[in-house]
Amino acid sequence: MAALAAVLALPAAGQEEIAPPVTLPALFSVAGVAPGDVLNIRAEPDAAAEKIGELAPDAVGVEVTARTAPDGWGRVNTGERAGWVSLGFLAPQDGGALPEVSRLSCFGTEPFWSLDADAGGLSNLSDPEGEALFLTGPVQPGAGRSDVFGVTGGAAGRTLALAIRAAECSDGMSDRLYGLSATVLVGGTMPRTLAGCCSLDTAER
Repeated sequence: MAALAAVLALPAAGQEEIAPPVTLPALFSVAGVAPGDVLNIRAEPDAAAEKIGELAPDAVGVEVTARTAPDGWGRVNTGERAGWVSLGFLAPQDGGALPEVSRLSCFGTEPFWSLDADAGGLSNLSDPEGEALFLTGPVQPGAGRSDVFGVTGGAAGRTLALAIRAAECSDGMSDRLYGLSATVLVGGTMPRTLAGCCSLDTAER
């Protein structure tokens, strides 16, 4: 689809380069925290910073959207804001980054919309025009790029294209910060373009 290809070709200007082995955003599990203890979430990447949340010692599916250094601090969302946890107590989950992750929660404002994307399955789009289900294919990486991905799908008389780029993204309603920006292109009798953010999702639907 030409429209999707055009969005996938957007430059990633100003994006912080992420060192291997784990590209972000990615899903992690808490590791090395004793039972009965917690992993603190700090307001800043500093052990002396204000505690604003916590993760259980067996927490899984923790989305890290940015980091200060490969072995420093990772940014996570808690409540209505972003905070920082020590990466020394997080272990990357197998298949926890794009394009292996197939479930994404995407959303935006002005207008409000949401897309529960299940790449390789049924994806549900909700926007001011109503709700619609699309049969969507797998996540496809951008040609020659490690920071862009796409998902395409269709339904009776309609098409859906989701273009994702690894870049800091705000929902405009809270202080949460995400690691993926999104553009949704809907084709059919009421074509439209929606912009917002995406979050990696492991929840069963």
